[in-house]
Amino acid sequence: MVKKAFIFILLASYLSAKTGVYEKNCIPCHEDMAVKIDKFFYRYLLKYSSEVEVKRAMSHYLKNPKAENSILVDGLINRFGVKKKTTLSDAELQEALDSYWDKYKVFDKLK
Repeated sequence: MVKKAFIFILLASYLSAKTGVYEKNCIPCHEDMAVKIDKFFYRYLLKYSSEVEVKRAMSHYLKNPKAENSILVDGLINRFGVKKKTTLSDAELQEALDSYWDKYKVFDKLK
């Protein structure tokens, strides 16, 4: 019985990791774009440097998307436009940003 419970918990954890807010709400819109989602991360990181500032800037943009607070160059904004305002709650948005940061952060990967 304990073994079955352990397998169930492990499977549930795996499935929830694959169906988090970031995976369900961010990736589907970005996967078909010419500019991949990781490139946005690197642009934010170059401009804002720290985890706190990157997440703050991304949250601000996603809640209030305007060309003037975008990290995209004018040519890309003209080509793709400005995204629609997020419909995620503050908690969901924070979860998505945390997942995004964890996936693409370079600090623990540099040697």
